[in-house]
Amino acid sequence: MTAAKKTNKPLDFEKSLQRLEAIVEQLEEGELDLDKAIAMFEEGNQLSRACGKRLNEVEQRVLRLLENAEGGAEYEDFHAEDGESDSAE
Repeated sequence: MTAAKKTNKPLDFEKSLQRLEAIVEQLEEGELDLDKAIAMFEEGNQLSRACGKRLNEVEQRVLRLLENAEGGAEYEDFHAEDGESDSAE
């Protein structure tokens, strides 16, 4: 019974990761009925994708900062869904 399970507001990364870990533990115990196990698997899959996407976005931000380290770091927004960098010189 988690209140955050079906809200429209996305969980932050740490809370998502904690929830994902709890789901994995419950699934590994193997004591859930099939319907509950499938529902938890689906939730875990969504959380895993969201966490992976967030990690990729952060990685791109770090890479941009490292690339700009010589001339001074500049923050540039990165949109993972674009698949392209916005490097206008």
